Amino acid sequence: MAGIVVTSKDKVATRVAYGETLVALGREHADVVVLDADLACSTMTEKFSKEFPDRFFNMGIAEQNLIDVGCGFALAGKVPFVSTFAMFAVGKAWEQVRNSAGHMLANIKICGTHAGISLGEDAATHQILEDLATTRVIPGMTVLIPSDGPETEAIIRAAYAYHGPVYVRLGRPALPVIPREQPVTFQIGKAEWLREGKDATIIACGLMVNQARLAALELEADGLSVGVLNMSSIKPIDREAIVKAARDSGAIVTAEEHNILGGLGSAVCEVLAEELPTPVVRVGTRDTYGESGTLDDLLTKYGLMPEDLKQAVRQVIGKKR
Repeated sequence: MAGIVVTSKDKVATRVAYGETLVALGREHADVVVLDADLACSTMTEKFSKEFPDRFFNMGIAEQNLIDVGCGFALAGKVPFVSTFAMFAVGKAWEQVRNSAGHMLANIKICGTHAGISLGEDAATHQILEDLATTRVIPGMTVLIPSDGPETEAIIRAAYAYHGPVYVRLGRPALPVIPREQPVTFQIGKAEWLREGKDATIIACGLMVNQARLAALELEADGLSVGVLNMSSIKPIDREAIVKAARDSGAIVTAEEHNILGGLGSAVCEVLAEELPTPVVRVGTRDTYGESGTLDDLLTKYGLMPEDLKQAVRQVIGKKR
């Protein structure tokens, strides 16, 4: 698809955008502190540590302590951003995330990097595919996942401004910057319409937003009108936008780099079951662990390529006829 795929110079990893935004926030707000679990060079919090060494705390390989100390900073009036791989942040330390961050409604921002199968060669033990499910079920927890670098900045700024526990899911690889007519605007609880469609709508999050965009453009060449809705706020979720997509197009495909059980697909189906029952096909990993491999090989193996989304769109359109 010449002229559609974004070139490498227009790519940025969400974790890199996160690190840069932390530095900007640190310059603007003296109450920002950053904690890491001995992975600052990977989570990109090392940028903050170099400029603000007195406000950076390496907790070592002690993720449960990382969360609890972060909550302590929050209770003391600081705005802590705590970072490590998502598998450790909300996997290994889930009890602390639930009891210290969630139950106390601590003003902590948990930013888990290297989420999903796009982590690549580190394989199943590090490729968390359950984090959206296990965090959105925690009462009071806000769950966000940016689609690209510019949206990452907007989300991290929104997380700072919001008072309460937030989980932000970030990835390892550089992602294409989504072409937009206007600069990114993000509001917690609101989705972003990238295009509207009459035949079906793909509701996507994270790296799957660009995959959805490419699939919709290819389907347009085949005569199908397919909308793309960027659901970067997983919780609270934009119920109004989901119902609009269902009402306008009559068919929904969800796309996530996450287990279809408990993630975006489940959240969308929960809304539609209550508001407007609509045919849905969920695209994501299917009750399985990841494995070691390159990004493209893994996205292909687990059915997360634009061609897989095109197939899902045709399938769901068939269900509404």
